[in-house]
Amino acid sequence: MSTQTPAAGGAAAPSYDPRRTAVLLIDPYNDFLSEGGKIWPRLKEVAQRVKLLDNLRAVTAAAREAGIRVFIAPHRQWRPGDYDDWDHPNPTQRGIQERHSFAAGTWGGEWRTDLVPPDGDDVVAKEHWAQSGFANTDLDLLLRQHGITHVIATGVLANTCVESTAKFAMELGYHVTLVRDATAAYSPELLHAAHDLSGPTFAHAILTTADLLKALRAAR
Repeated sequence: MSTQTPAAGGAAAPSYDPRRTAVLLIDPYNDFLSEGGKIWPRLKEVAQRVKLLDNLRAVTAAAREAGIRVFIAPHRQWRPGDYDDWDHPNPTQRGIQERHSFAAGTWGGEWRTDLVPPDGDDVVAKEHWAQSGFANTDLDLLLRQHGITHVIATGVLANTCVESTAKFAMELGYHVTLVRDATAAYSPELLHAAHDLSGPTFAHAILTTADLLKALRAAR
C-alpha cells in the first residue's frame, strides 16, 4: 500500500518552492505536546504511535534549512472571563473554559521550545478562537504578504484545528498538503477520519513525513 494519498490525480509528492511555501505549525503548546501538559494525556498514545514529536521536529528543521518559513497558527490562550458571556461557545471552548487550556502566562500556554526556538524568525499569526487558524485572524494576510501559495499543515489536532485550517486554506486558493504523522488525534479512528475520509476531499497531497522530507531536501 502506498504511504501517500494524493487528493487528486495520483501524482508524486509536489515540488515546494521555498519562496512560495510555508509550514503551518498549528497549536504547538506545551499543554498539547509536553509531559505535564493538560491535554497531552489524551493525545499521548496516538502521538507516540505516529512519532509525532520526532516528525514535527524533523519537518520544522528541514523547512528552516530549506529556507521555508514556519508560520505558527496558535489557539487562543485562555484568559479569565473567556467565553463566560458567549451565547454559543462550542464544546471545545467549554472544555477550555473549565480546564484553562493554554492559559496566558503559564508554562502550558508556551510553545515547545524544540519546535519553536526562542530566537527564531517564525511568523506568528493572531490567535484563533475556535478551530480554523484563518477565521478571525491575520494568517491569510501574513501568508499573502510573504508570497505564499503552498501550505503544509502540521500540528494538532488532526481532526479539528489542523483539518479546519487546511480546509480554509483550500477555500482561499492555497495548495494544501497534509502530513499523516506530523499530527495526531485523541484516537486512531479520529486520525483515520482526518486523513482517509475527510482529507482526500480537499487536500492536494497527503504525505508521510519521510516523503515530505525528500521533497523539502529537493527544494533546497
